[in-house]
Amino acid sequence: MQPEPSDNNDLIYGLDDRPKPLTAILAALQHVLASFVGIITPPLIIGSTLGLGDYLPYLISMALMVSGVGTSIQARRPFGIGAGMICLQGTSFAFLGAVLSAGFLVKQRGGSPEDIMAMIFGVCFFGALVQIVLSRCIGQLRRVITPLVTGIVITLIGVSLIKVGVTDLGGGFNAPDFGSPLNLALGVFVLVVIIALNRSNTPWVRLSGIIIGLAVGSVAAWFSGKLVPQPIHDLPLISVPIPFRFGFSFDWSAFLPVALIYLISSIETVGDLTANCMLARQPISGPSYVARLKGGVLGDGVSCMLAATFSAFPNTTFAQNNGVIQLTGVASRYVGLYIGAVLFVLGLFPHIGAIVQQIPKPVLGGATLVMFGSVAAAGVRILAQSPLDRRSMLIIATSFGVGLGIASQPALLHHMPKLVQNLFDSAITSGGLTAIVMCLLIPESKVVASEPLTVQRPEPFEHQR
Repeated sequence: MQPEPSDNNDLIYGLDDRPKPLTAILAALQHVLASFVGIITPPLIIGSTLGLGDYLPYLISMALMVSGVGTSIQARRPFGIGAGMICLQGTSFAFLGAVLSAGFLVKQRGGSPEDIMAMIFGVCFFGALVQIVLSRCIGQLRRVITPLVTGIVITLIGVSLIKVGVTDLGGGFNAPDFGSPLNLALGVFVLVVIIALNRSNTPWVRLSGIIIGLAVGSVAAWFSGKLVPQPIHDLPLISVPIPFRFGFSFDWSAFLPVALIYLISSIETVGDLTANCMLARQPISGPSYVARLKGGVLGDGVSCMLAATFSAFPNTTFAQNNGVIQLTGVASRYVGLYIGAVLFVLGLFPHIGAIVQQIPKPVLGGATLVMFGSVAAAGVRILAQSPLDRRSMLIIATSFGVGLGIASQPALLHHMPKLVQNLFDSAITSGGLTAIVMCLLIPESKVVASEPLTVQRPEPFEHQR
């Protein structure tokens, strides 16, 4: 049944309209295309950086499956869990720094890959509980984590991750040919292709820029001899989710940075949900709006808890689905169920992860470098939307100085207790905590009107969350 025309001609299907199956599937595929690389890239980076290569196909499968389940929960909104909108859940880039720090902590102690994943998923599981609790007090949370704090932390996340992208572009950590002309040429080639595609006037060329860049870069690597396709052996036909497959571990020094990112992620979700409400012609104030925010952040927390349980990294509401809604004019939450089903089916087949795993490091580095740089740029954009008075500039300068300074010289804290070292050698936590404390202690010179926070997360090219 064709929906009645919306009061806005750009919206073809409203929130509660039911598109025909074929229409819904086509709209769902566009959401999947826009988010696929964003979902699988964090497992690729974490797995390759921490030496988890043997488990990468499984990790990628779980990332896709959990994203599908989380997206379905957000759309269906069972028991008030979820926003009841198209809120595509995907693996968050924001957690990369904290997750890698937790992994290196275990690795320095001589832990095995299984020990590393037990620690990561253990601290992420309890971090999800933090987000679930935070969902009940969104109003109070937004008074503490202001756009100024959010912008500082997101900028620090992007700056911290750029080192990972540059390392991959050079060939990977401890690569014997690190920085070779071939590696640099491949990475720069992919970077240029993605930039050129992003400048296109065709929306779907821009949305597919990273996928096309990785594909073209892999072909170039194959012709140059850098990519030698390996046969895929000993993989099951389908991936079977196993709860806590690698065990369960916990450490406070690994947990605290993760908990801080969950805090920031909750605020970012509020921004994305507000933008989604506007696109779907839903109220952005009043009880129904607040209930939708609480349900959406709660849905994020439940999705993250499922992710930790089934060996996937923390999830978040992706921003690119807002761009797809705007392009297609389809805001029906029932499309979210189709998106969830497609992602779940893709995750069933571990061969997809095994194929993606073979992308050469320089090719992956060329793509992630621009994505991580765009994360930092998104943080700068948020900061630019805040009133940059003398107080704000002082907080920004001090937070960046502490965060980046300690991260560049972790030996500065070697006389401090181990807990302090493990916590504050991360630019994200040291700079983020500095920003929060200064915002609380230094009074504002003028009262700024409180408005709904609409943090704009980067699009698929610009990207997580």
